[in-house]
Amino acid sequence: MTDLSANHSAAVTDRAILAGRAYKTDHDLAARQSLYQWQTPRYDLPGLVVEQLRQTHGAVADVGCGNGKFIKRLQEDRPDLRLLGLDVSLGILAGVPGPVAVADAAGLPLRSASVDAALALHMLYHVEDIPGAISELDRIVSEHGIVIASTNSDRDKAQLDHLWEQAAGEVLGVERGPSRISLSARFSLEKAPLLLGQVFAKVETIKLPGTIAVRDPEPVIAHMTSYRAWAGQHDVPFEETIGRAREILTAHIDRHGAFEITCLGGFLVCSR
Repeated sequence: MTDLSANHSAAVTDRAILAGRAYKTDHDLAARQSLYQWQTPRYDLPGLVVEQLRQTHGAVADVGCGNGKFIKRLQEDRPDLRLLGLDVSLGILAGVPGPVAVADAAGLPLRSASVDAALALHMLYHVEDIPGAISELDRIVSEHGIVIASTNSDRDKAQLDHLWEQAAGEVLGVERGPSRISLSARFSLEKAPLLLGQVFAKVETIKLPGTIAVRDPEPVIAHMTSYRAWAGQHDVPFEETIGRAREILTAHIDRHGAFEITCLGGFLVCSR
Protein backbone atom coordinates (compact mmCIF):
# COMPACT_ATOMS: atom_id res chain seq x y z
CA MET A 1 0.00 0.00 0.00
CA THR A 2 2.86 2.38 0.77
CA ASP A 3 4.39 1.91 -2.68
CA LEU A 4 1.05 2.41 -4.39
CA SER A 5 0.43 5.58 -2.38
CA ALA A 6 3.91 6.91 -3.19
CA ASN A 7 3.44 6.14 -6.89
CA HIS A 8 0.05 7.85 -6.88
CA SER A 9 1.38 10.98 -5.19
CA ALA A 10 4.32 11.16 -7.55
CA ALA A 11 2.08 10.84 -10.60
CA VAL A 12 -0.47 13.49 -9.68
CA THR A 13 2.16 16.00 -8.52
CA ASP A 14 4.72 15.51 -11.30
CA ARG A 15 5.29 18.99 -12.78
CA ALA A 16 6.41 17.56 -16.12
CA ILE A 17 3.12 15.67 -16.43
CA LEU A 18 1.01 18.58 -15.20
CA ALA A 19 2.53 21.37 -17.29
CA GLY A 20 3.68 19.27 -20.24
CA ARG A 21 0.67 17.00 -20.77
CA ALA A 22 -2.31 17.13 -18.41
CA TYR A 23 -2.71 20.92 -18.52
CA LYS A 24 -0.58 21.85 -21.52
CA THR A 25 -3.88 23.05 -23.03
CA ASP A 26 -7.35 23.10 -21.51
CA HIS A 27 -8.60 20.20 -23.67
CA ASP A 28 -8.65 17.55 -20.94
CA LEU A 29 -9.72 19.91 -18.16
CA ALA A 30 -12.62 21.14 -20.31
CA ALA A 31 -13.68 17.52 -20.91
CA ARG A 32 -13.91 16.94 -17.17
CA GLN A 33 -15.73 20.22 -16.61
CA SER A 34 -18.23 19.58 -19.40
CA LEU A 35 -19.60 16.37 -17.86
CA TYR A 36 -21.38 18.45 -15.21
CA GLN A 37 -23.83 19.92 -17.72
CA TRP A 38 -25.77 16.67 -17.30
CA GLN A 39 -25.86 16.95 -13.50
CA THR A 40 -28.98 17.42 -11.41
CA PRO A 41 -29.12 19.72 -9.58
CA ARG A 42 -27.02 22.09 -11.67
CA TYR A 43 -24.63 24.22 -9.65
CA ASP A 44 -23.33 27.55 -10.84
CA LEU A 45 -19.83 27.03 -9.42
CA PRO A 46 -18.39 30.40 -10.50
CA GLY A 47 -21.54 32.03 -9.13
CA LEU A 48 -21.02 30.32 -5.78
CA VAL A 49 -17.50 31.73 -5.64
CA VAL A 50 -18.80 35.20 -6.51
CA GLU A 51 -21.28 34.88 -3.64
CA GLN A 52 -18.57 33.88 -1.17
CA LEU A 53 -16.55 36.92 -2.22
CA ARG A 54 -19.42 39.36 -1.80
CA GLN A 55 -17.70 41.11 1.13
CA THR A 56 -14.25 40.95 -0.42
CA HIS A 57 -12.71 44.07 -1.96
CA GLY A 58 -9.29 44.59 -3.42
CA ALA A 59 -7.14 41.82 -4.87
CA VAL A 60 -7.94 38.14 -5.49
CA ALA A 61 -5.39 35.54 -6.56
CA ASP A 62 -6.66 32.43 -8.33
CA VAL A 63 -3.91 29.89 -7.59
CA GLY A 64 -3.99 27.06 -10.10
CA CYS A 65 -6.49 28.99 -12.20
CA GLY A 66 -6.49 26.48 -15.08
CA ASN A 67 -8.46 27.74 -18.06
CA GLY A 68 -9.73 30.79 -16.18
CA LYS A 69 -13.34 29.69 -15.72
CA PHE A 70 -13.63 31.48 -12.38
CA ILE A 71 -11.57 34.53 -13.32
CA LYS A 72 -13.79 35.17 -16.35
CA ARG A 73 -16.92 35.12 -14.21
CA LEU A 74 -15.39 37.35 -11.56
CA GLN A 75 -14.42 39.85 -14.25
CA GLU A 76 -18.05 39.99 -15.34
CA ASP A 77 -19.71 40.13 -11.93
CA ARG A 78 -17.03 41.92 -9.88
CA PRO A 79 -15.16 44.33 -12.14
CA ASP A 80 -14.06 46.18 -8.99
CA LEU A 81 -11.72 43.34 -7.99
CA ARG A 82 -8.08 43.16 -9.04
CA LEU A 83 -7.61 39.60 -10.30
CA LEU A 84 -4.46 37.58 -10.81
CA GLY A 85 -4.34 34.12 -12.37
CA LEU A 86 -1.48 31.78 -11.43
CA ASP A 87 -0.77 28.30 -12.79
CA VAL A 88 2.19 25.94 -13.25
CA SER A 89 1.34 25.52 -16.94
CA LEU A 90 2.08 28.32 -19.39
CA GLY A 91 -0.01 26.60 -22.06
CA ILE A 92 -3.28 26.55 -20.14
CA LEU A 93 -2.93 30.27 -19.36
CA ALA A 94 -3.20 31.15 -23.05
CA GLY A 95 -6.93 31.88 -22.89
CA VAL A 96 -7.05 33.36 -19.40
CA PRO A 97 -7.66 37.13 -19.17
CA GLY A 98 -4.60 38.86 -17.72
CA PRO A 99 -2.74 39.54 -15.65
CA VAL A 100 -1.49 35.97 -15.32
CA ALA A 101 1.80 34.37 -14.31
CA VAL A 102 3.40 30.95 -14.23
CA ALA A 103 3.82 30.06 -10.57
CA ASP A 104 3.88 27.10 -8.22
CA ALA A 105 1.66 27.00 -5.12
CA ALA A 106 4.65 25.74 -3.16
CA GLY A 107 6.24 29.19 -3.44
CA LEU A 108 3.95 31.98 -4.58
CA PRO A 109 5.60 35.11 -6.06
CA LEU A 110 3.49 37.45 -3.95
CA ARG A 111 4.21 39.56 -0.90
CA SER A 112 2.77 38.52 2.44
CA ALA A 113 -0.77 39.84 3.07
CA SER A 114 -0.87 41.22 -0.48
CA VAL A 115 -4.30 39.85 -1.52
CA ASP A 116 -7.71 39.95 0.11
CA ALA A 117 -8.74 36.48 -1.04
CA ALA A 118 -7.12 33.46 -2.62
CA LEU A 119 -8.77 30.69 -4.62
CA ALA A 120 -7.37 27.15 -4.71
CA LEU A 121 -10.01 25.36 -6.73
CA HIS A 122 -9.51 21.69 -7.53
CA MET A 123 -5.74 22.02 -7.44
CA LEU A 124 -4.26 21.37 -3.99
CA TYR A 125 -4.14 17.64 -4.66
CA HIS A 126 -1.59 18.43 -7.40
CA VAL A 127 0.84 20.00 -4.90
CA GLU A 128 3.53 17.75 -3.46
CA ASP A 129 3.59 19.51 -0.07
CA ILE A 130 -0.06 20.25 0.64
CA PRO A 131 0.46 21.72 4.16
CA GLY A 132 3.21 23.93 2.73
CA ALA A 133 0.91 25.20 -0.02
CA ILE A 134 -1.83 25.92 2.52
CA SER A 135 0.69 27.92 4.55
CA GLU A 136 1.54 29.87 1.39
CA LEU A 137 -2.13 30.69 0.85
CA ASP A 138 -2.32 31.84 4.45
CA ARG A 139 0.80 33.96 3.99
CA ILE A 140 -0.39 35.91 0.95
CA VAL A 141 -3.90 36.65 2.30
CA SER A 142 -4.53 39.72 4.45
CA GLU A 143 -5.55 39.45 8.09
CA HIS A 144 -9.29 39.48 7.42
CA GLY A 145 -9.13 37.80 4.03
CA ILE A 146 -10.45 34.39 3.05
CA VAL A 147 -9.23 31.33 1.17
CA ILE A 148 -11.65 29.26 -0.91
CA ALA A 149 -10.61 25.75 -1.81
CA SER A 150 -12.56 23.05 -3.64
CA THR A 151 -12.28 19.33 -4.25
CA ASN A 152 -14.27 16.11 -4.61
CA SER A 153 -15.26 13.45 -2.12
CA ASP A 154 -13.58 10.06 -1.91
CA ARG A 155 -17.02 8.73 -2.98
CA ASP A 156 -17.34 11.02 -6.00
CA LYS A 157 -18.17 9.32 -9.34
CA ALA A 158 -17.78 5.79 -7.96
CA GLN A 159 -19.65 4.45 -11.01
CA LEU A 160 -16.79 5.63 -13.24
CA ASP A 161 -14.31 3.79 -11.03
CA HIS A 162 -16.38 0.61 -11.32
CA LEU A 163 -16.72 1.06 -15.09
CA TRP A 164 -12.97 1.45 -15.47
CA GLU A 165 -12.24 -1.61 -13.32
CA GLN A 166 -14.74 -3.72 -15.29
CA ALA A 167 -13.36 -2.59 -18.65
CA ALA A 168 -9.75 -3.02 -17.53
CA GLY A 169 -10.53 -6.45 -16.14
CA GLU A 170 -12.06 -7.57 -19.42
CA VAL A 171 -9.09 -6.25 -21.36
CA LEU A 172 -6.67 -8.08 -19.08
CA GLY A 173 -8.82 -11.21 -18.81
CA VAL A 174 -9.25 -10.96 -15.02
CA GLU A 175 -12.31 -10.48 -12.82
CA ARG A 176 -11.52 -6.88 -11.92
CA GLY A 177 -8.84 -4.66 -13.34
CA PRO A 178 -6.64 -2.16 -11.49
CA SER A 179 -8.20 1.04 -10.22
CA ARG A 180 -7.97 4.20 -12.28
CA ILE A 181 -5.93 7.04 -10.86
CA SER A 182 -7.77 9.45 -8.55
CA LEU A 183 -6.75 13.09 -8.79
CA SER A 184 -8.54 14.31 -5.67
CA ALA A 185 -7.63 11.46 -3.29
CA ARG A 186 -4.71 13.33 -1.68
CA PHE A 187 -6.93 16.32 -0.83
CA SER A 188 -10.46 14.94 -0.82
CA LEU A 189 -13.53 16.53 0.73
CA GLU A 190 -13.03 14.22 3.70
CA LYS A 191 -9.33 15.06 4.22
CA ALA A 192 -9.43 18.78 3.37
CA PRO A 193 -11.03 20.18 6.57
CA LEU A 194 -8.32 18.68 8.78
CA LEU A 195 -5.51 19.88 6.51
CA LEU A 196 -6.94 23.39 6.21
CA GLY A 197 -7.85 23.47 9.91
CA GLN A 198 -4.20 23.20 10.86
CA VAL A 199 -3.78 26.77 9.59
CA PHE A 200 -7.20 28.41 9.57
CA ALA A 201 -9.39 28.83 12.66
CA LYS A 202 -12.62 28.52 10.69
CA VAL A 203 -13.24 26.11 7.82
CA GLU A 204 -16.77 25.95 6.43
CA THR A 205 -17.55 23.03 4.11
CA ILE A 206 -20.22 23.50 1.45
CA LYS A 207 -21.16 20.12 -0.03
CA LEU A 208 -22.58 19.91 -3.55
CA PRO A 209 -24.18 16.49 -4.12
CA GLY A 210 -25.75 15.55 -7.43
CA THR A 211 -26.44 12.92 -10.05
CA ILE A 212 -25.20 12.97 -13.63
CA ALA A 213 -27.38 11.09 -16.12
CA VAL A 214 -26.14 10.68 -19.69
CA ARG A 215 -27.95 9.08 -22.60
CA ASP A 216 -24.92 9.07 -24.87
CA PRO A 217 -21.64 7.41 -23.88
CA GLU A 218 -19.38 10.08 -25.38
CA PRO A 219 -19.41 12.64 -22.52
CA VAL A 220 -18.36 9.89 -20.11
CA ILE A 221 -15.74 8.57 -22.52
CA ALA A 222 -14.36 12.09 -22.99
CA HIS A 223 -14.12 12.45 -19.20
CA MET A 224 -12.32 9.12 -18.82
CA THR A 225 -10.02 9.84 -21.76
CA SER A 226 -9.04 13.15 -20.16
CA TYR A 227 -6.84 11.12 -17.80
CA ARG A 228 -4.56 10.16 -20.70
CA ALA A 229 -1.65 12.09 -19.16
CA TRP A 230 -1.55 9.44 -16.43
CA ALA A 231 -2.04 6.46 -18.78
CA GLY A 232 1.27 4.98 -17.68
CA GLN A 233 0.08 4.74 -14.07
CA HIS A 234 -3.01 2.63 -14.87
CA ASP A 235 -1.23 -0.73 -15.36
CA VAL A 236 -3.52 -1.55 -18.28
CA PRO A 237 -3.59 -0.68 -22.01
CA PHE A 238 -5.25 2.73 -21.81
CA GLU A 239 -6.84 3.03 -25.25
CA GLU A 240 -8.08 -0.56 -25.22
CA THR A 241 -9.67 -0.01 -21.82
CA ILE A 242 -11.36 3.18 -23.04
CA GLY A 243 -12.69 1.29 -26.07
CA ARG A 244 -14.08 -1.50 -23.91
CA ALA A 245 -15.63 1.04 -21.54
CA ARG A 246 -17.42 2.62 -24.51
CA GLU A 247 -18.89 -0.78 -25.44
CA ILE A 248 -20.04 -1.43 -21.87
CA LEU A 249 -21.56 2.05 -21.62
CA THR A 250 -23.38 1.73 -24.93
CA ALA A 251 -24.89 -1.59 -23.89
CA HIS A 252 -25.94 -0.18 -20.51
CA ILE A 253 -27.62 2.86 -22.05
CA ASP A 254 -29.38 0.73 -24.66
CA ARG A 255 -30.73 -1.45 -21.87
CA HIS A 256 -31.54 1.17 -19.21
CA GLY A 257 -31.92 4.40 -21.18
CA ALA A 258 -29.23 6.25 -19.25
CA PHE A 259 -26.02 5.85 -17.27
CA GLU A 260 -26.10 7.52 -13.85
CA ILE A 261 -23.13 8.82 -11.89
CA THR A 262 -23.34 9.95 -8.27
CA CYS A 263 -21.29 13.09 -7.60
CA LEU A 264 -20.12 14.79 -4.45
CA GLY A 265 -17.86 17.81 -4.54
CA GLY A 266 -17.67 20.93 -2.48
CA PHE A 267 -16.09 24.20 -1.44
CA LEU A 268 -14.19 24.97 1.74
CA VAL A 269 -14.26 28.58 2.88
CA CYS A 270 -11.40 29.37 5.25
CA SER A 271 -10.74 32.32 7.52
CA ARG A 272 -8.71 33.10 10.61
